[in-house]
Amino acid sequence: MSDLRIVSLIASATEIVCALGLEDKLVGRSHECDFPESLLSLPACSTSKVDVNSTSREIDTQVKSILREALSVYLVDDKQLDELKPTHIITQTQCEVCAVSLKDVEQAVCEIIGSKPKIIALEPMDLNDIWIDIAKVGRELGVVERAENLIAKLRKRLADIQNKNNREDRATTQNLPTVACVEWIDPLMAAGNWVPEMVEIAGGKNVFGKAGEHSPWLSWEELQQADPDFIVVMPCGFDLKRTRQEMQVLLDDSRWAKLSAVRELNVYLTDGNQYFNRPGPRVVESVEILAEILFPNRFDFRHEGSGWEVF
Repeated sequence: MSDLRIVSLIASATEIVCALGLEDKLVGRSHECDFPESLLSLPACSTSKVDVNSTSREIDTQVKSILREALSVYLVDDKQLDELKPTHIITQTQCEVCAVSLKDVEQAVCEIIGSKPKIIALEPMDLNDIWIDIAKVGRELGVVERAENLIAKLRKRLADIQNKNNREDRATTQNLPTVACVEWIDPLMAAGNWVPEMVEIAGGKNVFGKAGEHSPWLSWEELQQADPDFIVVMPCGFDLKRTRQEMQVLLDDSRWAKLSAVRELNVYLTDGNQYFNRPGPRVVESVEILAEILFPNRFDFRHEGSGWEVF
């Protein structure tokens, strides 16, 4: 294990590596890897082709234009990778928009990287896949027992939340609060993949998106018809400040004020970038955030202000 030189090109995988006690083996990261903050001193091996300072609508247009040309929305710095001489590179195959893709890394490895690193490709689609990916990283990096222990601890924390909900009289299928999780604001997109499971563990009833499936587009008509009790906004790649800035698009639509969640002041903003969009160890904190939002008298994990806030 002493000769490991790891480059992680996906933020969630970087967090997995650190949670497994291998932060000191990381020699490179993606431009989006920012947790823990100590990693920021590592060289970034990727950049985005998208202007992230654009509006939600403009970013959506840029991403769709790039993907129509069958191109990744990220650039891999193959020269930087070669200089780092990694033994392992971690990437993903789940989403061309979420992180550097497998094909980009394979191309860089085949063309220029002299160290011929082993590529670890992750593909998380639901919560169970996240546990599988943690186990895979642990196995490939020679820390199987650490991975098993980490998975057990994370699953227990989730089970504790679910069990507490099950013990409460209100936690019945008839009385579950309905929740719409918004992963993009303009145009509207609901959250899929692991988020529907998170909502259920936190004690809510997810109304859009299915576990294990990519996030679906969401129409205003669908949102109006469902009229959920809670709306939780978690835009991919946006922190709390940026999310609040983008909310004006919804406020400007006359249909927004008519929704029950809006009238009852049950609209919440979250740091989707740090939590819900990252299929790594902090999925547990993401569920804790949802639990605090749905049942403030039942849960207090102290995430308000950093992970979520009332809109």
